[in-house]
Amino acid sequence: MINMTVNHPDVGNYDLGSIDHNHLGAFPMPEAVLQTALRVIPNAQFHHLYGQTEAAPVLTALPADRMVCDGPLAGKITSAGLAIPGCEVKIFDKNGNEAPRGTVGEIVARGENVMRGYWNLPELTAETLRAGWLHTGDGGRMDEDGFVYIVDRVKDMVISGGENVYSAEVENATYQHDAVVECAVIGIPHEKWGEQVHAIVRLAEGYDTDETAIITHCHEWIANYKCPRRVSFETNPLPLSSAGKILKTELRKLYWEGHEKQEN
Repeated sequence: MINMTVNHPDVGNYDLGSIDHNHLGAFPMPEAVLQTALRVIPNAQFHHLYGQTEAAPVLTALPADRMVCDGPLAGKITSAGLAIPGCEVKIFDKNGNEAPRGTVGEIVARGENVMRGYWNLPELTAETLRAGWLHTGDGGRMDEDGFVYIVDRVKDMVISGGENVYSAEVENATYQHDAVVECAVIGIPHEKWGEQVHAIVRLAEGYDTDETAIITHCHEWIANYKCPRRVSFETNPLPLSSAGKILKTELRKLYWEGHEKQEN
C-alpha cells in the first residue's frame, strides 16, 4: 500500500502531513521505495516489524530512529531490527547449528510468544517446531550488533548453476531503476543451469524502458550471476495475497507448467 501511495502519479496533489506513523510488516520494503516514502511522507515515523502468525506475530522490530539514511544511527535501514523483548532470534545453518554473524541461514526463534503447535497437524508442527525453535522458513543473516536482515523466503531462493540467488536482493536492485514501480524475481527452468533468474516488472506511469536497460542497470548494483537473464513486463498490478504480498506461486505457474515441481 505504501508503494502504491508514494508512487501514485498524483501523490503531489495531496497533503500527507497528518500521517504520524507507518508500521511496515513482513519483508523489508525495497530500499528505493522506502527512501521515496521517507521523502514523500517526511513527517511520519516508519517502524519495521517482522514476524509470523506463529509468533503472535512479531519477532523483531526496527525503531523509527534507525529508519534514517544519515547520522550516527544510520546504516540499519535495510534491516528488520532486533529481537523483541522476551524473544530469542538466531540464524541456523542447514545442520541446525547457529551460523556465524553475517552468514545467511534460516531465521529461527523461541519465546513465550511462539505457538504451541498447529491445530490437529502434528506432522507440520513437528517440522516447524524443532528442538524448541520455531523454524520460520525465511533466509536471513545477523550482523555483529544483533540486527536481523531478511534475504528471502527459503522457497523463493533461486539456485542457478549451483549458486544461491536471493530474489529479494535482485528485486532491491531492480527497484533502484527510476522506471520500476513493482517487481518480482523468480526462478524459471533452464536446461543447463537448472534455474534462471527472471524479473517481472511493472513500470511507473509515463515511463518506458526495455529488457536490456533493466539488466544493464542491475549489473551496476549486484554481481553478474545474480542479475536477471530475462525480464518480462506487466501493465497490470502484480497479483497480491490478502496480506499484500506478491503471489510468486501464481507468477511461476506460467513458466513451470509441465514440470513436476517449481524448482530444479
